[in-house]
Amino acid sequence: MQHSPFVLVSNRGPVTFGDDGVPTRGGGGLVTALTGLASHRDAVWVASAMSEGDVAVAEAAGGKPITVEAPGGGEYEIRLVASDPVAYDRFYNIFANPMLWFIQHYLWDLSNAPDVRQNEIDAFSEGYNVVNRDLAEAVVDEIAEQEEAIVMIHDYHLYTLPALVRAARPDAFLTHFIHIPWPQSDAWRVLPTWIRDEIYHGLLANDIVGLHTEAYRRNFLQCCRDLLGLDVDFDEGIVHLEGRDVWVRAYPLPIDAGATERVADSPETLEYEAVLDRHRREFLITRVDRADLSKNVLRGFAAYDLFLEQHPEFLERVSFIAQLMPSRTDVPEYAEYLQRIEAMVAVVNLRHGSPDWMPIQLKLRDNLAEAMASYRSYDVLLVNAMFDGMNLVAKEGPLVNRRAGVSILSENTGAHEELGEFALSVNPFDVQELADSIHLALTMPADERERRIEGLKSIVTARNPGDWIDDQLADIRRKDKVDTA
Repeated sequence: MQHSPFVLVSNRGPVTFGDDGVPTRGGGGLVTALTGLASHRDAVWVASAMSEGDVAVAEAAGGKPITVEAPGGGEYEIRLVASDPVAYDRFYNIFANPMLWFIQHYLWDLSNAPDVRQNEIDAFSEGYNVVNRDLAEAVVDEIAEQEEAIVMIHDYHLYTLPALVRAARPDAFLTHFIHIPWPQSDAWRVLPTWIRDEIYHGLLANDIVGLHTEAYRRNFLQCCRDLLGLDVDFDEGIVHLEGRDVWVRAYPLPIDAGATERVADSPETLEYEAVLDRHRREFLITRVDRADLSKNVLRGFAAYDLFLEQHPEFLERVSFIAQLMPSRTDVPEYAEYLQRIEAMVAVVNLRHGSPDWMPIQLKLRDNLAEAMASYRSYDVLLVNAMFDGMNLVAKEGPLVNRRAGVSILSENTGAHEELGEFALSVNPFDVQELADSIHLALTMPADERERRIEGLKSIVTARNPGDWIDDQLADIRRKDKVDTA
């Protein structure tokens, strides 16, 4: 099995094709982590056709893999799978987002939502399961000629896929990495029992389930015991099910430090930094996020508002640059949240601003070079997510920062398990603590700032995405030996 080819499967692929057939690189930590594996090993990447251009490419290829140039050199094979558009809409916009995303980030206001009705049930049966089935059929086709097939499945979109592959190929080795938080047992009781059971049995069809942190690993094991009544070994991280042992492991996702530094040192980034330096005040606070409810943007602005109110000596001496990428704006909750963000920025700027000073600069765009310029220049990096699977911003920022900037980091991010010692840890719901942390960061002695950022950099550079993949491959080999012994 050591040299067996891989099939990677995820909802979002490494590239998206425009109407002109020209590919652009897919975004997100998942794509960054997996592109190296796909381009340097014998692998096929199966993913959903998400745009009209993707669908056209999939049809032109007759449903077979095509070769794509990897951004960092080399080539990889991608197989795009087109699902019925109505089914895909139900899969993505009703069940995966927001239902699963909200459950796994503790976002539901349970006194008001969700109401699980026929619409949500149909979204699972006739949307989520349809897309999972479509991708599973492509995976089974790809491994049809392989005697020792390895399938690496990714994220919350594909929880029922492993059981479908297992039914068709009981001999295949299946791993599933979940890139978002795994909540405690009661969060899952929002779902009808039969849907919850189908999701869990889908996941437990894998040989290995991977998560970012030890905390999420413990939560997953606890859920298997509480919700399914299964025999669980917490010390060894094993779920015993129907004569099989499912390993549950933590694989914290690192960043590609070299690639990140190259972007940070690029001419485009340095040009943005020069503009920023010409207009910056004495201190700069920055955040870079998707405009997602889980990122807790409103409380971050509320804390900054409170900080300025309680420490007027910092008026006109500090600026807050928030670069937010609009996210899932076709989901009503997200569209409303973006409106609330813009409204709060207007209120804070009106309350504290002056004719030549705007306390918050809100940039609603996805511009990597511009974000890197902010990373290089900040005095305070704010990452106050309510819950986050990992949060790569918390790793990218300190790596390239040139001002010994201080990280304020939510204790509920996956990154906190690795970086908490050298960051200012905050409870993301405690606005006063966050305001106090802003003040502490801006008044911190230089030697303490240096100690903290050097500690962060040493952790961030200790591992790379190749190590992350290698850790999983090592467990695949170990478990295969155990199972075949």
